[in-house]
Amino acid sequence: MNQSINFRPIGKIRTQFTERTGTPRQSVGAEDERGTLEVFPIFQEGLRDLDGFSHLIVLFQFNRNQGYRLMVEPPWSNVPRGIFSTSSYERPNPIGMSVIQVERIEDGIIHFRGVDMLDETPVLDIRPFIPDLYPREKVKTGWLKPEHIRRMLGGKSGV
Repeated sequence: MNQSINFRPIGKIRTQFTERTGTPRQSVGAEDERGTLEVFPIFQEGLRDLDGFSHLIVLFQFNRNQGYRLMVEPPWSNVPRGIFSTSSYERPNPIGMSVIQVERIEDGIIHFRGVDMLDETPVLDIRPFIPDLYPREKVKTGWLKPEHIRRMLGGKSGV
């Protein structure tokens, strides 16, 4: 099956990060990092009613990827893992997802905290984060141990 799927960006991320090195790996571990999400004028009407949400899910394209790998070695594991059991950006479909914290929305621009994206990252979709829609009990984390998750969180506890 070799179907082509076309997406068109609805906006772009603006951050201080231009290289992967030094860019936070997870938005939850980057609460002090600020950025903006510029929604293109044609899509700005879709921002209506979004200002009452404290957090958003942002789907974006890893637009600087060059190919993918099915086996990767996460920085907190020296064992090769299947790409689908990781959050690695080297995916067959280079789509990223982050939960960001909204500071304010004005003139088609979402000012947020939790930057784990590079500058000029194309945004594919924005959705409200509704915590009751996600399971919180009896969640299994596969091969990830508590210390792996702490490293993903930038050393913060939460596990």
